[in-house]
Amino acid sequence: MSDPQKRVVVIEPHPLVRERLAELIGEEEGMEFCGEADDVKGGLALISSACPNLAVVGIALKGSNGMDLIKQVRAWALPTAILVLSMYEESVYARRVIANGAMGYISENCSSLEIMAAIRHVLDGKIYLSPAMTDMVLHTLSASSIAAPIGRSINQLSDRELAVLEKIGQGQNSRQIAKALGVGAPSVDTYRARIKEKLNLRNAFELTSFAIRYFHDLP
Repeated sequence: MSDPQKRVVVIEPHPLVRERLAELIGEEEGMEFCGEADDVKGGLALISSACPNLAVVGIALKGSNGMDLIKQVRAWALPTAILVLSMYEESVYARRVIANGAMGYISENCSSLEIMAAIRHVLDGKIYLSPAMTDMVLHTLSASSIAAPIGRSINQLSDRELAVLEKIGQGQNSRQIAKALGVGAPSVDTYRARIKEKLNLRNAFELTSFAIRYFHDLP
């Protein structure tokens, strides 16, 4: 008797990305594409009903952040493994999503072959990071030196503060950020103030400049 098909869902805001992943997964021997969603609510409903082995999840979901979905899946103790697919380099989110319960992280800029290799890797029960990120993590664990001040400051940000910083880097104002993240504008202003304090930034101009530089000029 052949092994059962591994069930995979895709929770991602971009239709073209969902369509391409659905094609790749559907063509892969031993895998079955069993649904898609573009936000946290729909993603949780899909995972609960389809009971997939794996969910491929985007960081920037409609109306919220992929980190919220990861936390909720883990809080509900659902057995679905999560692979995060993101437009951002691993140095921004990889360690954070792994710490919150995801099993892997891969950039949307990777080839289809690399993405499918990551999917197979996580379906085999293994954590997936690129070789470069794995080396970085191992170096961090073994190094005796203290990380750079900016690195330490970024790590002090909460997941919600990091999401707000990301939106600032995209040029969004407080009202737009509030709508995107499903919170009130006063809450966004509070997050902005906390970010400035933690990153030692003096004003809104420095905050915006830092956000743009950090999310768009990563090495």
